[in-house]
Amino acid sequence: MEKILRFIEQVNAVAWGPWMLMLLAGTGLFLTLGLRFIPQRKLFYGFKMLWQGRSSTEKGDISPFNALMTALSATIGTGNIAGVATAIFYGGPGAIFWMWLIALIGMATKFSEATLAVHFREVDAKGHYVGGPMYYIRNGLGKNWKWLGVIFAVFGMLAGFGIGNSIQANSVADVMSSAFNVPPLVSGFTIAVLVGLVLLGGIKRIGEVAGKLVPMMAVFYVGGGLLVLALHIDRIPEAISLILYHAFNPTAAAGGFAGATVWAAIRFGVARGIFSNEAGLGSAPIAHATAQTDNPIRQGTVAMLGTFLDTIVVCTITALVIMVTGAWQSGENGATLSAHAFSQGLGVIGQYIVSIGVALFAFTTIIGWSFYSEKCAQFLFGEKSNLPFRLIWVVVIPLGTWPGIDLGSLWLVADTLNALMAIPNLIALLLLSPVVFKLTKTYFANKNNFN
Repeated sequence: MEKILRFIEQVNAVAWGPWMLMLLAGTGLFLTLGLRFIPQRKLFYGFKMLWQGRSSTEKGDISPFNALMTALSATIGTGNIAGVATAIFYGGPGAIFWMWLIALIGMATKFSEATLAVHFREVDAKGHYVGGPMYYIRNGLGKNWKWLGVIFAVFGMLAGFGIGNSIQANSVADVMSSAFNVPPLVSGFTIAVLVGLVLLGGIKRIGEVAGKLVPMMAVFYVGGGLLVLALHIDRIPEAISLILYHAFNPTAAAGGFAGATVWAAIRFGVARGIFSNEAGLGSAPIAHATAQTDNPIRQGTVAMLGTFLDTIVVCTITALVIMVTGAWQSGENGATLSAHAFSQGLGVIGQYIVSIGVALFAFTTIIGWSFYSEKCAQFLFGEKSNLPFRLIWVVVIPLGTWPGIDLGSLWLVADTLNALMAIPNLIALLLLSPVVFKLTKTYFANKNNFN
């Protein structure tokens, strides 16, 4: 096992090395410039399209609103609680700056992904809309590029069991055990049963559940975080100053914090930022491809909100709570660090907010990622694989809560698989960028689209 972990560490060091960070950031920056900052400039227009997209009679399986909620159900998860804490633990306060930066340019990436997903989507044998990187690679680049779509589908299917399954279950079990003394395996089997009940209804039930749970859980967690910040409002300027300073300067050891280099801040900030908002991974466009819309650009403006809400709003609140309470120097890591920060700010109530937040976030992430991985499996093996895949997905959930499971190893494997599925998607985004630029220019040149 140790040899396998060392091998994964070596692969991870390459997968999340300078070249990967340059590819992610470079693709986002290239798309941002090519789109002339439209994703950032049209932020309020995106919210308008989201509001109008609560119901739709256009072609698709679920409303544009529920498509975003399904995507957010997979992105707003333990990455916003445990992931942010892990970024600070390994990279120091400066890691948050790099999370912000990758999120801002990631809005253009997410916009482009969703636009291509709707533009090149298909209808499967069961009459459902399917799309995502594997489809816009095959339909946009041609059959000679199908191998690249297959690579994405393989790693996308496998990545789900890490980023969207075992890690989520493990995080829930950890906080439920700490806060309520619930045995980890009890948490694991409970989650498995609840997820199984949702998955029986397919994408429509997933969309309905996400459409109700995601807004509720976001308000619950964000509200608790804002209360902590209100009680420590005098420390917010200092926290922001530390984030900006240590983005470009090493962080010295203090308290239980071991210290961090600038490279660690960049690496873990970008890696955890991508883990959190998934811009560039190619996962979210699989959900947006099912939206009831006749125009890919409209769904693109809705999709880019996912990156903004996930990282700029939710992750920032978590980070600032950890900073203003001084919990970042406690030596704690992961969801335990976030729970410690909230309890420092609100007492026992704070710990409950994190515990319930992790449980809800993780649950919706598991159902959201089940759909992503299932569609990757469907691309590889056909529609007949859907039911067997759902059964396997549910069975694996309790394994993430099994005694002796190392959370650090799970994160390491998840990070590696994320990078491997991102590479073919980023290549496709760069090659298909002229399609995105043309569709965007045509759409925003038509004033009728703003009536």
